[in-house]
Amino acid sequence: MKILAVESSSKTASAALLEDGELIGESFVKTDTHSAVLLPMIEDLLKAAKTDFSGIGLYAASVGPGSFTGVRIGVSTVKGLAFAGNTPAAGVSTLEGMAYQFAGVDSIAVPVIDARRGTVFTAVFRASSDGKVERLTPDAQLPADELMKLLGAYPGERIAFTGDAADAMLARADCPGNARPAPALLRNPSAAGIGRRAWEKWIEADGNRDLFDSAALVPVYLKKSQAEREREERLAGKRE
Repeated sequence: MKILAVESSSKTASAALLEDGELIGESFVKTDTHSAVLLPMIEDLLKAAKTDFSGIGLYAASVGPGSFTGVRIGVSTVKGLAFAGNTPAAGVSTLEGMAYQFAGVDSIAVPVIDARRGTVFTAVFRASSDGKVERLTPDAQLPADELMKLLGAYPGERIAFTGDAADAMLARADCPGNARPAPALLRNPSAAGIGRRAWEKWIEADGNRDLFDSAALVPVYLKKSQAEREREERLAGKRE
C-alpha cells in the first residue's frame, strides 16, 4: 500500500510517499505559507515517483500539537484529498511522528515544541534498534521543570531531544547529564515519521476502514489559541 503523508505543524512543510512503511521519497521546505507550498509539493513528489493520487491507499496528516494555522492547513489538505478519492486517512500526533524518526536507534526520544510561557508540548518515547518505537507518556503541555523530573526515570539510557525547544532544554541546569541533541537531520517534524506511524496504525487496525474515516480527522491542539485566551481574560476582567 502506498501512503501519502504530510507534516505542516511547524515552520516547515513536508510531504512523504511510502510503500508499506518504507520511504520512497520526501520533500521538505522551510516556509511561512504552508497553504501555498503544500499541494505543489505533493504533486511534484508524486510526479517524481511516477505515481498519482489514484495509487494512494492511505493518507496521513500530522494533527498537532503545533502551529494552529499549519496544523489546520495540513489536516484540511488531507481531508480533501482523502474525501475526493474515498480513501482512508489517518491522523498522527506531531510528537509521535517526530519520535518515529528515531526508529532503528536505541534512545529515549523526547520531542519538545515551544508552547510559550515556560512550557513545552512533549511526550517521551523509547526507540530501539529493531525499528520499534514505544510510547512511554501521553502528549502533554508541561512546564520544563516537570519534564526534567520525568526524564530522571531513565538514568542509564541515552536521551535525545528533538524539536524547536531542544536547545533550551539542554541549556537548563536541571537537564539530565545523559541528554544529547538529536542529529541535525532529525531536529524538525517530518512527514516520513507521520507516514511510518500511520502504516503501523493501519496494521494494528487490521485494515478496518471504519477507523480511518477522513471526516473524523481533526486537529489536536492541547491548548487554547491566543485569541481564545485573550477573550477569556477579557471576560474574567468584566466579571471582576
